[in-house]
Amino acid sequence: MRQWVRRLRSRYDYAAFQVSNEWPVLLSVVGVVLGAVTILPSSVGIVLGALAFVLGLGAFLRDLHELRRRWADYEFTAIAAPFPTATIKPPGAYPEPLYLYLPNRGTALVSGPVDQAVASQSMDARLDEELYRLPKSLKGSARYVLPKINYGRLVFNGKIIGMRGDPLPPGPSSPPPIRLHIARFFDAQCSNEMCTLEVTHRSGEDDFDPRTELLTSANGQLRTLAESVLADCIGISTIAFTADNALVVTRQTSRNIASPQLLAPSGSGSLDPRDLGPAPQREGVLQDVVRRGMERELQEETGIRQDEIRYTEVIGFARWLERGAKPEFFGVTELSATTHDLKEQRRLTSDERLYTDGAFTLRIDLPELSRELADGTDLLSAPSLPQKIKEQGSLPLLLALRAAALHYVSAIR
Repeated sequence: MRQWVRRLRSRYDYAAFQVSNEWPVLLSVVGVVLGAVTILPSSVGIVLGALAFVLGLGAFLRDLHELRRRWADYEFTAIAAPFPTATIKPPGAYPEPLYLYLPNRGTALVSGPVDQAVASQSMDARLDEELYRLPKSLKGSARYVLPKINYGRLVFNGKIIGMRGDPLPPGPSSPPPIRLHIARFFDAQCSNEMCTLEVTHRSGEDDFDPRTELLTSANGQLRTLAESVLADCIGISTIAFTADNALVVTRQTSRNIASPQLLAPSGSGSLDPRDLGPAPQREGVLQDVVRRGMERELQEETGIRQDEIRYTEVIGFARWLERGAKPEFFGVTELSATTHDLKEQRRLTSDERLYTDGAFTLRIDLPELSRELADGTDLLSAPSLPQKIKEQGSLPLLLALRAAALHYVSAIR
């Protein structure tokens, strides 16, 4: 029964999102219906009703034609090639930017000074009053983008928090608060996730490259989050260590869109309005919001209880380029629970069981990984990184481990 309820909810979310983006067509339909209803058995009523009906029908057919014509001549296919880092340069505002490519996982924009700022400097954040709205230019492509991205998966249009600002190191003057906004999951799919698709015109001309059109500024650089018009939902990932120093890892199911059937951080997902706090405030510290989200995801995906969490530290930041350069925060969580404690049967919510295929622990020598990275060893070549993570680790897991190792180096200096 629950499976049918979830399926109906998913289909309702999908239909409601499509209707909300194409309200002019819906309005035309209403006009046609009203025109038909007003045809009464009187000469005046017949004339006025027929006129309203013809006008409404004409508007409806025009809007329907425009709706289908906008993107009907384009084909949407998944991009297999890596992000074009050679042609899209890092944004000049980021200090010491680095494109980090991990084969078969993805590409991330990382910055050592940004990681240090995130870990050591409290950053003010402010929630916008207005909800995020898809740009008009992307609304028409929604009916083509969603099916291609989801492949028939069960998805829900829940609320998420996006980011309009960059967590850069502070300058001589106090930076303005980083703006947050509330969006919907489908907004992110129809904007950021559109960058995973190649959009080609059937004539072979007039192609639309989302990575160039949506992510690149006039000077050929990757747009900052402050310049972006995408939903830019905030990804959050934390790696938890037990009291006896074992790393907690989760495995994602095939229903996950980003990294299906790969190993994921202990808690990983998207920031949502629940993370604004028990009494949501429009203003606050960004790291506090991110920390709450990390611990919520950790509890939901592993069954770890709040009383088993000692603390969580936000230690890193990246932008996942293939996914529309969306923001990703990374953290480390220390647990009071031991490996033995986590062997108890932990109950997950029905929704989480759709996407998480259990949690287990691995041994990893984080200090040794820190020394290897400090000596210039590539992450996937580091001898101390477990082979299972090298072969099956998702991009968020690998980036979280890298951030933790580099943070360990800076912490002991």
